[in-house]
Amino acid sequence: MTTSTIQPPPQREQTPAKTAARRRSARSRREAAAGWGFVAPALAIVLGLTIFPGVWALVLSFQSWDGFSPATPVGTQNYQDLVTDASLGAAVLHTGLYTVLFVPASLLLGLFLAVALNRKIRFIGLYRTAVFVPFVASAAATGILTTYLFSPQFGIVNNVLRVLHLPQQGWLEDRSEAMIVIIVMSLWGQAAFTTVIYLAALQDVPDEVIEAARIDGANSWQTFWRVVWPQLAPVTSFVAIYQTLQAVQLFDLVYATTRGGPLDATQTIVYHLWKVAFQNLQFGYGSAIAYGLFFLTLVTTVIVTVAQRRAGRSTP
Repeated sequence: MTTSTIQPPPQREQTPAKTAARRRSARSRREAAAGWGFVAPALAIVLGLTIFPGVWALVLSFQSWDGFSPATPVGTQNYQDLVTDASLGAAVLHTGLYTVLFVPASLLLGLFLAVALNRKIRFIGLYRTAVFVPFVASAAATGILTTYLFSPQFGIVNNVLRVLHLPQQGWLEDRSEAMIVIIVMSLWGQAAFTTVIYLAALQDVPDEVIEAARIDGANSWQTFWRVVWPQLAPVTSFVAIYQTLQAVQLFDLVYATTRGGPLDATQTIVYHLWKVAFQNLQFGYGSAIAYGLFFLTLVTTVIVTVAQRRAGRSTP
């Protein structure tokens, strides 16, 4: 009887290239794991402070809850109340008025200051710093300054009017003037942001293009409008969207100055939300207002983006 021995198949020797590739792959996986290890704590905190509150607010928006007693499901009643809430409707109108006046003014003022600061003169660094300082000031400091300037009794503005023998104004205590004061002080604080963004964009415009336009006989206005302004279109779109979002979410300056007065003349959407949720303890209805504001912000962003793109395409 003949016994045959089965030989195992010969193992293929790994080439140096495959070995190096495996080592690179293993090193890449270790680096990725180390990177995720560093990022994971911060990522968990960010997700915990965004996703969890957002989901919880969405659940609360379909309930009635005062923060103490058990929550009661109410279905879509909170969202139906948004339509019939007269105070919310007034807050939407105030916020819309503020947005319509504030956003174009902040863009124009920021562009004007950026053009004025985009030159080589003595102490230009000091001027740029002075323009940016209001942006980093806290809302509380801005509110105190607003009260100090526009107080009808002892404010500096009324004192100047008194010296000039001009009629004094009610300012923060006048329903027709309080929102104007809020807009002015918002411009004082927020125009620095648009100035910095526009200034950076102006410094990125190639000098050769501007010099070529001047050689072709273009004056300063034609050079700016035909050459510089098209370069600023993407920046304008970004700044417009950012300032619109800031305007729709206005709260801190109103809280620090008028508290929504006089007679709710400066009550904005976010301030109304704060009153409903944290003063009246209607957390379910407040969550519905928050989600309504979210969709309003989303629609506003889309509208501004489309308008800016169309304006950029139509610019010669």
